[in-house]
Amino acid sequence: MRSVLAAVLAVAVVGPTFAAAPAKPARLGLCAACHGETGRAQIPGAPNLAGQQLDYLREALKQYRDGRRNAPLMRAAIGPVSDADLDELARWYSAQAPQQQGTP
Repeated sequence: MRSVLAAVLAVAVVGPTFAAAPAKPARLGLCAACHGETGRAQIPGAPNLAGQQLDYLREALKQYRDGRRNAPLMRAAIGPVSDADLDELARWYSAQAPQQQGTP
């Protein structure tokens, strides 16, 4: 009985740290053209998004959509996206593993 209780407590304590990976967003395609499906930039000048802070990505996407960040390409790419879609994109990219830094 004691080992069962210990196992249940271990799952209760450790379990929540293993959050399920977010599902691939339906709107990922246009973002992936520049930022890559896994958040590693595909074109020069596009920033890597993999592993960025969720709150930062969420707020940046809202600012591009609303025009508070003056980047016509981003505003056109995002278009009239809902907060739920922006949140889904931010969750996806923040959950991706950042690119490893190479050694010179």
